[in-house]
Amino acid sequence: MKKLSIFSALFIGAFALAQGIKFEDTNFTTILAKAKKENKLVFIDAYASWCGPCKLMVKNVFPQKPVGDYYNAHFVNAKIDMEKGEGVDLAKKYNVKAFPTYLFVDGNGEVVHRTLGYVEENDFIQFAKDAGDPSKRIGTLKQKFEDGEKDPEFLKNLAELTMYNDAEFSGRVMERYFSGKTELDKNDIQMLLSGIQNSDSPMYKVFQAKKAEITKILPVERYDAFDKNIKLNTVLKKSYNADTKTWNDNYFMAEAQKFLTKDEAEKILKRAKANRALKNKDIPTYEKLSLDLYKDTSAMGSEELNSLAWDFFENVTNKASLEKAVVWAQESVKKDENYANTDTLANLYNKVGDKKNAKLWAEKSIELAKKTGQDSGDTEKLLKSLNVQ
Repeated sequence: MKKLSIFSALFIGAFALAQGIKFEDTNFTTILAKAKKENKLVFIDAYASWCGPCKLMVKNVFPQKPVGDYYNAHFVNAKIDMEKGEGVDLAKKYNVKAFPTYLFVDGNGEVVHRTLGYVEENDFIQFAKDAGDPSKRIGTLKQKFEDGEKDPEFLKNLAELTMYNDAEFSGRVMERYFSGKTELDKNDIQMLLSGIQNSDSPMYKVFQAKKAEITKILPVERYDAFDKNIKLNTVLKKSYNADTKTWNDNYFMAEAQKFLTKDEAEKILKRAKANRALKNKDIPTYEKLSLDLYKDTSAMGSEELNSLAWDFFENVTNKASLEKAVVWAQESVKKDENYANTDTLANLYNKVGDKKNAKLWAEKSIELAKKTGQDSGDTEKLLKSLNVQ
């Protein structure tokens, strides 16, 4: 009876695990070929390992039986980290800039529908049904807009659908939407703020024109802070030449000091240069600027410190610099001990050769992950490598 009970429990557990979406464990080319052969669309969960909503989808939505039933029957399903392996090129190809993004592509690799964000079960299934209905796909909706559709709800949905992958088009949609609005609600303001790319955007003009209405809901100081941030982003973008990978410091300082102090402008420019250097994989420049920028980290929050320390772990090889990153990770842990920063600390200790502390913090990180229901797979691999050394 005991053996039978154990077998039954294992069988039930395995059956339960099989209820959700079944993702292909192969490369994207093979997935496309399978989709073409079966005359299906490919569903892509475009995620990033650090993305909280991505993890919640994995935990709460993907395992649901109704979700699995629909997606497994209608799509070839792929789960791809957009920051690793072939995902890096796919992110560029499909203009993935926010996580999680859900792509529906045909067997030729052409996108027919897309959406993003944490989505509850019923809406997630509805998105899939929309992807399978040519009249509701993104291309059809765009054409409907071009044909002059002015329904506010249609415009709002289309603007949100295209905001993170086609900002120029989304701006045009929002411009039409707001031109017909006499009063704004909280959702309108949120969409407006999300849609403003720079101070040259048509949405920025709406933002300025409707200040009185916006500040009925949004405090004036938050409005002013957002305004300053948009101006700053615009100046930063115009100060950098992506083709030559050079900065026009004089232009930035002259424009930024119209709304910032000289010290503020200099620090922001240095931070922007460090971030750009990291993006361009110019690690020596990134390392030098960051060490200068973050001599004093007392005002930094736990998450910011952890992010900085992790960037050093992933990109820097100089031991003295990595030991500085260990200090940042330690400070992050002191401010808010969690799975993420203890994992960072474990990895940094391992990289600088302190195996004893690496093991200690890896064990701590796994313990915290289990308490909070997070995936500690990578940390467990690290601990296993330490145990066999």
